[in-house]
Order: sequence, then structure tokens, then C-alpha cells
Amino acid sequence: MQNQNQPQAGDEKSASLIGTQYEVEVGPVAHGGHCIARTADGRVLFVRHALPGERVVATVTEGEEDSRFLRADATEVLTASKDRVEAPCPFAGPGKCGGCDWQHAKPGAQRRLKGEVLTEQLQRLAGLTPEEAGWDGTVMPAEGDKLPAGEVPQWRTRVQYAVDADGHAGLRKHRSHEVEVIDRCLIAAPGVTELGIEKRTWPDMATVEAIAASGSQDRQVVLTPRPGGRLPLVELDKPVSVLRVEEKDGGVHRVHGRPFVRERSDGRTYRVGMGGFWQVHPQAADTLVRAVMQGLMPRKGEMALDLYCGVGIFAGALAERLGETGAVLGIESGKRAVEDARHNLADFPRVRIEQGKVEQVLPRTRITECDLIVLDPPRAGAGKATVRHLASLGARRIAYVACDPAALARDLAYFRDAGYKPRTLRAFDLFPMTHHVECVAILEPVREED
Repeated sequence: MQNQNQPQAGDEKSASLIGTQYEVEVGPVAHGGHCIARTADGRVLFVRHALPGERVVATVTEGEEDSRFLRADATEVLTASKDRVEAPCPFAGPGKCGGCDWQHAKPGAQRRLKGEVLTEQLQRLAGLTPEEAGWDGTVMPAEGDKLPAGEVPQWRTRVQYAVDADGHAGLRKHRSHEVEVIDRCLIAAPGVTELGIEKRTWPDMATVEAIAASGSQDRQVVLTPRPGGRLPLVELDKPVSVLRVEEKDGGVHRVHGRPFVRERSDGRTYRVGMGGFWQVHPQAADTLVRAVMQGLMPRKGEMALDLYCGVGIFAGALAERLGETGAVLGIESGKRAVEDARHNLADFPRVRIEQGKVEQVLPRTRITECDLIVLDPPRAGAGKATVRHLASLGARRIAYVACDPAALARDLAYFRDAGYKPRTLRAFDLFPMTHHVECVAILEPVREED
């Protein structure tokens, strides 16, 4: 099945296939929130809004006649999967909001799909089976998120709204700058929804980020004006502090209210300043800290590294367990996050936080050995050079916190080459309705008998 949008004979350059339709059998899930299908002539399609085993009409959204693959949306479902549900959100679907990937799948099916992606990435990039990675193959829901099909967990404590030319707030469409205006985001936490961002207009603004701390009643709005735009008077349904992203340097500055929000993890309060990073799901910080500490089993008096440490949640958890004779060194590149981490951990005299990139700062410390390492790198992963350096320190255990299965798998391969293997791997569904999954791998040195 194809429409009229086909290239004409004699075209000198590759013709666009956008709008072309193919009737296809949907194959396995792929990393990125889509499934793989092939056309009758062998073209590879990455199809969103589909599920494995379905037969659909796929409409091309990106690609040309000579493209290596095409991107497409399932615009008509001819044979539906038993895992399919009607998307609870009216703004989810082909050509609409790009924030969610799996609104059309049952919650249990979403977790299975994420597990299949993780399995494939581990095998392809690290040569590891789930058993070899110490993983039981399950993706665990966060506490309170195991809901019936058709119900959506309200987990997103930070939502960045895009603003259209008329000042209306919405979310961007998939792989697009175009704004889908919405009246409510179903996955937004109640603390975000109650601000009423979508109810008013935001003239001269490019984005409006709403932050609802889960560890306190703190609420914050971060405004990014368009070039030359003037800041509006912010009157929302609940009290908020207001920050502004400066046009010249991209820095974040306080307009009024507190310049930080207060969050909680492992029984401690953490200051997170100027729109800084904190795990978005209300259960994420405690879930990850618990998994890391259970895997590392810290002992009194040990020396630990917390790399890409942010505002210090793993450093704080380690310091509590290592006692007065233990020590923790944290490294973080963000200046504001370092200030927050030093403030948050000021009551631990044997915790030190250094600012800079891990690959630059760690060699300068001249540390040659340590007992434990936690690393929570950005989406791209730690990389071969950093992994080799970490392996040379001889830690008895390493905890790797990963938000991207491909980066995790690549780095696990580097660790294997450097003499470390996974002891356990746990996967958590801390981003329901999206394709994202969070993992914690615990590594230990390979022994001669292994």
C-alpha cells in the first residue's frame, strides 16, 4: 500500500518519502521508543505508536528515497496486539505530543518492552546475556506505579513546557520544534498540575519549566524568554519562586523567592539550586540510593568516590555508612551543583567535593586506590578512558547508575576489558509511558577462577 507521494522518474535528487504509506508487519522493539518493520521492498522503518506483532499502516514522517532507514507513525492499526490499550492522554498519538512513547501499551507490556531493549543492547554492545549481567530480566515499577491499564502514574515532578507564538504552553512534538498545546499533562505530578501553567498565556517566553519538589512543598518556575522578551508578572494557582534563564550567558538567576528547592533522600534534606538536576520521579532518589547501597555494602572506614555526583545524594548516603573514619570524594562539573553538594554535606568533615570534568579532575587528585566507586554519568556514558582509570584503582565494588541502556552496555564492555564484571544488574521503570529506563549495575573484579 503506497500513496501518491512517490518519487517521479527522472528526479535528479533523492525525493522525500514523507507521507508515503506502507502496510507492514511490526517486528521487535528498538531502543528509542519505536519498533522495527520492513516494507515489501526491504526498506527499514522505525515505527512509533506500534507494538510488536501488529499489522499497521505506517506513514513516513522522515526520510528520502535513498535514506538508510525511514521513520514512520502507525496511523492505522489493522491487527492489534493484546497489549494495546487506547492512549489515556488525548494529546498522545501520531503527529501529537512527543513526550510519551508507550501510552498505547499496557503498563506491564511497557516494562517488558524496556526489558527487551535492555537485553538486546547488552547482547549487541557488551556480548552479555541477562544471566551474565546478573539480571533477572525484569524491569521493576516504582512504588505506587503499578496501576491498571488505562491509569497513568503522575510522576513527573519537573515539566518543561514549550510556548507557541501565541503564548500558549504545551509540549513539543516528536523530533520537532512544533508545539502541541495542551490543557494538562497526565504524567505530571500533582504539584506541577496544581500550578496551572497551561491555564494562562506566556507572552515573550520560549519555555516555562515547572518544578514541584517531592521532598517539600517548594514550587519553582524557570522562565526562558525569547530574544528581547520581557518577563511577565507570574501569578499562578499556588505560591512559587521564579527564576530566569539569561539570554546572554544561559545562566539561571533568581527573580523572586528561594533560588532552590528542598528535596529528600535517604533521610536527609538536599538543597537543589537554580533549577539544578534532581531525579524526576518522586521515588527515584530513594530507589537508586537503596539499590546502590545494597550492592556496594559499604564498611566503616572505607574510601569511596562519587563521580558525576550532582548535589551529593550518593556521597551523603556513603558518608552515613562509612562512619567517622571513612572518606568520600565527589566530582561534579556543574558549578552550582558543587555549591549545593558542599552545602548539603557540610556536616561530614571527611567528604570533599571537587568541581570539574571527571576525566580531568580524577587524574589530578593522584588517588591510586579506593574501596568503592559510584558513577552516575550523563546519557553518553563514562567512556573507555574513564573506565580504564577507574578499573586501575582496584575498588572492591563499583556501582554504575545508568539512564541509557546503550551507554551502559558500551561501558560494561570497557569494564570487562579492564578486569571488572557485573555482579548484579537491576532495572527500574522510573519513567512510565516513555522509553527510558534506569539501571544500577554492581561490578566487581574478575577473579582468576572466573
